[in-house]
Amino acid sequence: MLFLISDAFDSELPKKLQAFGEVTDDKSQSSVADVILVRSKTICDKNYLDKLTKCKLIIRGGVGMDNIDKEYAAKKNIIVRNTPHSSAIAVAELAFSLMLSTPTHVIAYHNGMEQGKWLKKSLKRTELYGKTLALLGIGNIATKVAERAKAFGMNVVAYDKYISSSPVAQMMPTLEETVKYADFISIHMPLTDETKSMLNMDLFKKMEHNPVIINTARALIVDAKDMVEALDKGIITWYCSDVYPTDPPADDYPILKATNVTLTPHCGANTKENMLRIGEEALSIIKELKDGGKI
Repeated sequence: MLFLISDAFDSELPKKLQAFGEVTDDKSQSSVADVILVRSKTICDKNYLDKLTKCKLIIRGGVGMDNIDKEYAAKKNIIVRNTPHSSAIAVAELAFSLMLSTPTHVIAYHNGMEQGKWLKKSLKRTELYGKTLALLGIGNIATKVAERAKAFGMNVVAYDKYISSSPVAQMMPTLEETVKYADFISIHMPLTDETKSMLNMDLFKKMEHNPVIINTARALIVDAKDMVEALDKGIITWYCSDVYPTDPPADDYPILKATNVTLTPHCGANTKENMLRIGEEALSIIKELKDGGKI
């Protein structure tokens, strides 16, 4: 059995995979690989999948699988799995860090000190305590964010079309009601036809508290041009994002030149601990399917 590691994983994973078969990182071997491990860089579209002659399993290290045509893979009898539990802590910690950095002005204070400016009086911090956090989606990552928010004394509400209850958040019946009184909004939805540009000017105008929005999910869930306009007009106080339409984003991506933004280079899942967890979850998937005679 040939395993192709197509993207960046923990450096110890190849050695661990050798217990199951031969391992390569040579992408030219994709056509003859039995199992392919990808993250977000490898695009498994119809054209890519048509070149695979032996593949029985594609594992996406991480949560989102919009870089894989799952329906077409199924037609080719290729099993597609992800590692949904591994990245929850890493991404949740980044989302919460971005949320915490904004009202505390950490970046502005630091930059000011480097520039010889004493901003103690000109910038006033605000607290997370008592504020309302709206979670869009309440899966593994959002649940971890909610747990941290509640520890800070925040009121947590959530909207998820497919989940009716949560032990860590008050579920709201509609998206509009969820964001109406939110001070902070954190996005944790997959990119689908339904969620694309879900956060747009029409929705922004229904937000009464001029919230901070944090996006560690997918860039295209937010309409970039509408976000820039909302930031310029003060409808949205701040936008924090770790995700972009492409990695890295094109020079003309509007958010790059927007005011009141904090941007990180799609590093939410990129912790040493998480890379180890992704590898272990991938190994457990392989063992499960191999023991079941599916690969």
